[in-house]
Amino acid sequence: MPKRKRTGISADAAQDSAQKQQQNDVLPQKRHYRQRAHANPFSDHALSYPASPDQFDWDAHYPAFAGSGKTPEFADVGCGFGGLLIALAPLYPDTLMLGMEIRVQVSQYVHDRIVALRSTTPADPSSASPGPYQNVSIVRANSMKFMPNYFPKHSLSALFFLFPDPHFKARKHKARIISPTLLAEYAYILRPGGIVYTITDVRDLHDWMRTHLEQFPLFEPVSEQELRDEGKGPILDAVYNSTEEGKKVERNKGEKWLACFRRIEVTRD
Repeated sequence: MPKRKRTGISADAAQDSAQKQQQNDVLPQKRHYRQRAHANPFSDHALSYPASPDQFDWDAHYPAFAGSGKTPEFADVGCGFGGLLIALAPLYPDTLMLGMEIRVQVSQYVHDRIVALRSTTPADPSSASPGPYQNVSIVRANSMKFMPNYFPKHSLSALFFLFPDPHFKARKHKARIISPTLLAEYAYILRPGGIVYTITDVRDLHDWMRTHLEQFPLFEPVSEQELRDEGKGPILDAVYNSTEEGKKVERNKGEKWLACFRRIEVTRD
């Protein structure tokens, strides 16, 4: 019986392989960006920040959108290594997204990752949107102090708090990213109808965040199914699975606690 001839690799497959290899060669490696797991938000970090949102140069962060007048609509607070941003960027190419991270090395890693992805990911010729990952960026910032310095009133449609530091000790609870004072700021920058997404693998922290959001008059709970029915399934899937912390919980077969809230408009009599 004659031997079968081996089929060669197609040109498209070879091109895809070459592009992936190029991307792997350029993408930053986390081992070169060593950093402590958490940073003290009350420390006096050396940060530069705008005096007001209109003084921030968004064109420098999103050059492909320069002159469009667009500002970020999605904000990932404590974005870590940028997993959520990288997952959502191709799904919503015309929506600007910003990660906020206080740790120096981690924020530098995300910046370098975005630069590498922009330079190595080929653009879709059939798409009218700018090139891949042009809609995502990061700032090194202390979100607990300077959130209103970056975002105008009612400018965001989504706020993400994914696997935040639980601050287990009672005396550290004041450092939790969800608190009555901070919720007032989040309600200010989130437009009516916008969604706050929270997820954690710590039940106590989940109860804390959910309770504080339920008690705040400008937020109402919204179920996962309701959000999926509204077409936000891809966002929820990324919330569950795209971050380093989420993947670690998955590997360890832990539980993930999701709580989502909608910003509501309260009319004054």
